Parts: sequence; structure tokens; C-alpha cells
Amino acid sequence: MRATAAVAVQERRILKYPERRQRTPRDCGGRAARRGVYASVILQPAKDSIMPISKDSVVSFHYRLARDDGATLEDSHGAEPLAYLHGHGNIIQGLESAMSGRAVGDNFTTTIAPEQAYGLRDNDAVARVQRKYVLTKGPLTPGMVIAVNTKHGPRQVQVTKPGKFVVDVDTNHPLAGAALTFDVEIVDVRAATSEELAHGHVHGAGGHHH
Repeated sequence: MRATAAVAVQERRILKYPERRQRTPRDCGGRAARRGVYASVILQPAKDSIMPISKDSVVSFHYRLARDDGATLEDSHGAEPLAYLHGHGNIIQGLESAMSGRAVGDNFTTTIAPEQAYGLRDNDAVARVQRKYVLTKGPLTPGMVIAVNTKHGPRQVQVTKPGKFVVDVDTNHPLAGAALTFDVEIVDVRAATSEELAHGHVHGAGGHHH
């Protein structure tokens, strides 16, 4: 979870006053509105009321993520939109750059090079992990993405050779080396709270839950 550029939405409000008898504008003059003539007012938000995405903005957006071969990897539609704090490294660098300057209602597609996403593959990024640090339960097979416990917290790695007591893993991010295409729909932009700025991430729906 609209046009390519943000479009101001018009709101029509009908102001009705008690009507005594039918009068023409010539009869009523400047008193027309006070004597029962219907006034139709179209209100349109000022252009400067639309907040563009900039540093310290809280941005909520829906997205579809596909690899360079077209295979869909993730789709946020049907769930809460993802929320992040712009300019604080909460999302990959290439996508954050593509978000800058955009606003609510924008829909766009952007392809992120590996260098601006999860990096290039490092063929030497292999490790041997003791089985007790593997958080994923059940049998392990080559190519399987699993979670292992590290001193920095859980991390995803790919199994290259499973064993009874140790597991050989590829520590590259599973999407390392891939160009990623995002179809993005921006659904909300607001200023961050002082607490969010202090913590460096968004609180509440779509963000971080303490």
C-alpha cells in the first residue's frame, strides 16, 4: 500500500443559508449570500502545504521489489506500508536517494545498482559457524538462507556446506551483486518527532516497536 506527480485534491463544500424567497443577483446585490442564495466554494490546498521528502522526514510507502531478472522478491501491498526516517540510513542508499524531493501521491519506478543496494559479491566472504550459533531450526541444505547469531545480533547467511557440528556459510547479503527494481507509492510524509530523531528511526505503525 494516484498520479506520477503529487496532485492537489479539490474539496467542494456547499454553504447553505435559510431561504425566504427567490431573488435574483440584481435584486439582492451584495446581500445575496445572506438572503438564501447557495454559495459554492472550491477549496484547494496551497502548493507549499505539500511536504517534500527531505532529511528528518518520516516517509510511509508501499513497494514491489524485483530482481534484475524480473522475479518479484517482496510486495508490501496488502499490509501496512513501510515507514522510515529519511536521511538516517534506515533503507538502502540508492532507494533513499530516489525518494528525496518526492511527495505524497508520487508513484515511480527506480532500478538500484548493486553498489547502491547490498554491494557487490565478495568471493572470499565465507565463514565456518558452529552449529550452536545457527538460529534456523531443521535440516540445512546448500543454498539455503539461514539466520546465525553474531556479536552484532542475528544475521542472514547462505549455507554452502552443512555439517553436524559446523556449517560453512557465504556471508554476502543474499541480494549482494543484484540490481534491484522498486515500484514505489508514497502514501504519507510528516516531520519526525524529537524522540524519533534521538533514536534514529520511526516509531509506531510501519516502523520500529520498542
